[in-house]
Amino acid sequence: MQLITAVLLLPALALANPVAKRQSKAPPADEIKIISAQSSGNGCPQGSVTSTISPDRTLVTFGFDAFQTYIGPSAKQADKTKQCQIHLSLQYPGGFQYSVVDATYHGWARLDAGVTGTFVSSYFFSQAASQTCTTRSTISGAQWLNGDVYTKQDLIESTAVIWSPCGANGILNVNNRIALSSTNAKQTGELSNDDATVAFTHQLHVAWQPCVM
Repeated sequence: MQLITAVLLLPALALANPVAKRQSKAPPADEIKIISAQSSGNGCPQGSVTSTISPDRTLVTFGFDAFQTYIGPSAKQADKTKQCQIHLSLQYPGGFQYSVVDATYHGWARLDAGVTGTFVSSYFFSQAASQTCTTRSTISGAQWLNGDVYTKQDLIESTAVIWSPCGANGILNVNNRIALSSTNAKQTGELSNDDATVAFTHQLHVAWQPCVM
């Protein structure tokens, strides 16, 4: 398993997209289809997740309506941690395989002093579950006292990239977990998507390469 520290940034500091440098020959866009995009976990109950794919089939975007955590005197233990696993099945021509080279998350956080938010993401293909890439990031501090939008960007180094099996389809699993912890039971905070103008989105950039037989 590969463990990578993710980059957590305010929107104005988002990094440049490295996909263009890594993109290689891809199959025709009209031959790549999302067969299904399913989700499971207490952070994404049925009907709360949407998915779209860009025309060139290199960007998949998920939208979450119920992925949110709370901490404070009135919060339940189950409110402090939420987990959501996405199962994305793509159909693509034989002779090609794909990988996730970076992923971007947007959300909302408001944290009292002493409250820490943690965001962990794991990527693996069902056909090779032992080859997992995991990223972890945390946030805390005065800049979150009044609430703000955050951007988490996972930049997967080439040595840690995991590839789908060669063939006609591959099931990508992305397991996301958000959690809140505090040093005082009276402190409150939220790491969520419940702001009226801020949607929690998950974007996956996909790279393609011909299979080497």
